[in-house]
Amino acid sequence: MSTFLRPAQAASTDPPAPAAERIRVRHLPLPPTAPSEKAGSCTPAVNPNHTGCISADWADALQGGGYLPDGRTVTALVTFAGAPAAPDPASVYSGQQLVLVRTDGTRFPNGDAWKCLTCGTPAANKQGINPYTSYPQPFADGRRVLYGSNILDCGPYKLASAACTPARVHIYPIRWNTKTDGSGPGGPLRELRLHPDQVHIGFNSTSVTAGRLDQYGYFARLRFNPAPATGTPRTPRYDLEKVTLLFDPSVTEQPVHADPGNPSKLVYDSSVPSVGELRGFTKDGKEVIYVGHPAESSNMDLFAADLTTGQVRRMTAHPEYTDPVDSSPDDRWIVALDTRGSDRSMFVSGMTGIPPITDLVTTSAVSSVRNNGQRRFFQPYLIDRYGDRGSYQGQQLNAGDTSPGGIGDPNWNAGADPRWSPDGTAITYWQRLVSAPSCGGANPLPCPQSTEPGGRRTRLMVADLVDRKPVRTRPVKPVSDEVPWGTPYTAGDPAPQRPYPAQGTYSLRGRASGSATVDIVWDDAKTAVKTVSVRYQRYSDDGRTFLNGSERVTRTVSSTTLNTVDWYSDLTRTTRSGKVLATKKTGADGFHLTIDLWETVFQATGTLTTTVGGRTYTQPANGT
Repeated sequence: MSTFLRPAQAASTDPPAPAAERIRVRHLPLPPTAPSEKAGSCTPAVNPNHTGCISADWADALQGGGYLPDGRTVTALVTFAGAPAAPDPASVYSGQQLVLVRTDGTRFPNGDAWKCLTCGTPAANKQGINPYTSYPQPFADGRRVLYGSNILDCGPYKLASAACTPARVHIYPIRWNTKTDGSGPGGPLRELRLHPDQVHIGFNSTSVTAGRLDQYGYFARLRFNPAPATGTPRTPRYDLEKVTLLFDPSVTEQPVHADPGNPSKLVYDSSVPSVGELRGFTKDGKEVIYVGHPAESSNMDLFAADLTTGQVRRMTAHPEYTDPVDSSPDDRWIVALDTRGSDRSMFVSGMTGIPPITDLVTTSAVSSVRNNGQRRFFQPYLIDRYGDRGSYQGQQLNAGDTSPGGIGDPNWNAGADPRWSPDGTAITYWQRLVSAPSCGGANPLPCPQSTEPGGRRTRLMVADLVDRKPVRTRPVKPVSDEVPWGTPYTAGDPAPQRPYPAQGTYSLRGRASGSATVDIVWDDAKTAVKTVSVRYQRYSDDGRTFLNGSERVTRTVSSTTLNTVDWYSDLTRTTRSGKVLATKKTGADGFHLTIDLWETVFQATGTLTTTVGGRTYTQPANGT
């Protein structure tokens, strides 16, 4: 695990860190692996049940989902390959499909441990469905699944029952009206998450403002519309109503802002909700979970904000990047996918206790370092409600065998989203094995061979929390449509622009002592902050550790998703006696990172090095 030094805090009421617990990790069964992508390669010799084969590929072959309320069945998206041509009945096992997988060793009536819900669904039963399909999340009724921007519905039949067949399945698109006249296909939706009350969802939507990509989170009510009179598709669908933007552009006191009473003073206020990407909800339905403006510079964490009061709590604090998350049924724990342990981001984030001021221009680029293209460096971590503290950094679910194909093999990386079982005794997650071009060729990492059946480069897993007692699932009553700290959305409203401090020179006072001088420069068009410079003079938030030195970062946007940051850093954190605890320094020529926010392939010149407790972290090699 990475070394990091948390700044000393005031007396805390958090309980002691929990002891490590026994965890048993198992592979879940999946359809046989197709020998190739060629039609007909999935022969009866490969699958005697004639129920399909899945692709061996790593990119889109599998995505794990959540548990059905029975607690012994999980959803997953798989890509079938090698199906015979029609009219062979097995021809329906082709392309991406939604399946169920047993977790308890039992089988469905056809003899398989898995069941395809959508293979062979008639075209009439899936009119107008959206192409965006991901993150399958079952409803508590056991009859419906939210996946992507669609809802699968098996009517009166339980999904896992023999009565729920593809012919009885209906798939309905979800539409968000963004036009004043109600026309068109509606606004773009991504990363949809089902609220525990089963009638609301959260989602994200990207927009381009002044040539820059931005993203906002929203909260909305689902309403089934059997006969739409406006908009497309003009088929039965779910409409989003009472939509709320989880942001209030009229509030100038954003996380980093100029003090209204003293405009030359800069303030960082961690109590302000700053939903950058919505990630889900607590199981009691009271809080929205999100990635937002960092609490410490370059440290991308999870936060939760109360949907009614807006009160914010920080859920994670390790310097590495965290993002996908699920809260336990009793909300006493989370499982988070995190790059901690990989040291992927420590070169830029490992020095803690730096105020998040340069983050006005670095957040997008720093977030993108977490991946190398399709390769994620995530592993699943069990973290209690009180988060990282002292030496406690959570418990890796799959710690153990790191040999090729082992449960802890670092070349097998977790994909979003992990999910708790309804009784809180197990967690399902899925993984992909690093593959070209994220290894091999010009990449110094050799491509590993898969030990999975048929050479499959994906796998579906369950972590059993061996000593846990089942908890009762709590039904959640429908919450209010209103989010008081958000902004009610009206069709046609343009995406807002986030307010940032005006160009100028500011002072930033340490909570305990010392100060920093901050210079903020906007671009020539006066549309966005371009450069942030900070000079620290014995800056201290805790009265025990002190920050000295300077940092300057300039961001250049080449396109809506391509960012270049030019970074110069010379920071030192010491004790009162002058003992050096950590440093963050660039080479003489600085550090220059160019990265696309979607492609996330690391390309940089120069050096940025962080040393913490005697351990040194440097940036990844280009292309890795």
